[in-house]
Order: sequence, then structure tokens, then C-alpha cells
Amino acid sequence: FNIDPLPHWQANDTPDRVGITENKYVVGYLAYWDELLRRHPGLRIDSCASGGRRNDLETLRRAVPLLRSDYLFEPVGQQCHTYGLSMWVPFYGTGYCPSNTVGWGWGTGGISYDPYTRRSNMCPSNIACFDFREPVDDQLIQKLYREWIEVAPNFFGDYYPLTEYSGSNNDWIAWQFDRPEEGTGMVQVFRRTESPFFGGRFRLRGLDPDAEYKIVNMDADERETRTGKDLMDQGLEIVLEESPGSAVIEYWKK
Repeated sequence: FNIDPLPHWQANDTPDRVGITENKYVVGYLAYWDELLRRHPGLRIDSCASGGRRNDLETLRRAVPLLRSDYLFEPVGQQCHTYGLSMWVPFYGTGYCPSNTVGWGWGTGGISYDPYTRRSNMCPSNIACFDFREPVDDQLIQKLYREWIEVAPNFFGDYYPLTEYSGSNNDWIAWQFDRPEEGTGMVQVFRRTESPFFGGRFRLRGLDPDAEYKIVNMDADERETRTGKDLMDQGLEIVLEESPGSAVIEYWKK
């Protein structure tokens, strides 16, 4: 499964039967998975294949990608993964392997368990490893993981990008996950390393315009109450003095 199958398919096709090997391969592996699921009700299949290389629609009907990509750890790349994948896939995961000594785990430099990097790696499923033989900030690690546990259910909500997609270090990127049935949601905002801007205003989406929402900034523990109409029309103002910087905002319908 964790292979590049196209050359093998092409090598076994004849000129008048282009695509037939792929067809038989896919039918066969889906039938194999279906039989596994029939024999073992509740079986969970991880569709990791060097990350997210095999996440076609039929595969995702049977499995979930617990490692969405082998491009790991680096914050901007992880933000871009969440931004794009959330439009199509409701459940996915990534590995978070911060290093106390060599940056983002594979010697790429940077601080690996600061809030900006940790939040960039947040997604519905997270697996993390720490080397506790080296000095670590235990309290910060616990704080950030408690934060993820609290906000993770929101990843099952409706997804709304709040900025344009960008891989540039000069930009901000932000999104919203909203659970209308529960009346809750969250906003994640990232100011990247080279951004000259200290703040922005983000118009939320999908809210009840006539309802009031309690809003909490998880860093500052700031609390305010705004109407859904105001949040959608005027927007939520976020100021990030540090670069890079991040904010996680939770809200609840009153």
C-alpha cells in the first residue's frame, strides 16, 4: 500500500488496455479491506502511506489517515495541511515529535514545543513523543495538551477558512470550526515569522445572528460577550504582538 503504484500499473498495461491494471488493483484492494471489515466489525484502518498519498474517496470510506503527510513538524506546512485538508476530510491526524535539542525533530531548527508550533500541529488526532531525558518545560507541555483536549471536538464542526490560503512567511492564516448543534466553536489564528502586521479583524461565519456568544482567548483568559450578527458583520479583532504568534479563541452560545 505504501508504494508509488503508477509505474507498476503502466508496465503491465498493453496499448489497447490502458488503465485496466489500475482498475483491477483498486478493485482488489478495496475488496480485501471490505472483507477485513466484514470479518472484524469495528476494525480501524489507518490509511497512512508515506503520509496522505492514498486518500482517495473510496479509501476514506473505509479508513482514516492518522498521519496525513510525511512532511512533519514545520509550522507553516502544518498550517497549510489543516487549511486545505479540512475542506474535504473530517478526521485526520499527524505526528508531533518535538525535540528538546534539534528543533522540530529532524534537525530543522526552531523551537519545537512553543505555543505557535504546537498549535500549528493541532488536528483531530495527534500523536506526540517527548524525550524527557532532556530538560523540558513540563508545565507548558501540559498546558498545550490540555488546550488541545479541550478544543479537539470542534474539529468535527463546520469548517470556514477566514483568510486566503498562503504558504508565505509574510502572511497570517486563520480558520474557524463551528458546531451549530452544540452552539460552540473555535478560531485559530497564526501570525507568521515575517509578517509586518500586528493585528487583524476576522469575520466569523455560520453563527446565529440573534444569539449572544461568550468568547474566550485561551492565552489571555479574556472574556467578552458579542452577538452572532456582530461577530459576522464586524468580526473578531486579534492582536499578536510577537512574530511568530498564535491565538486560539473558543466561543459558546449563551
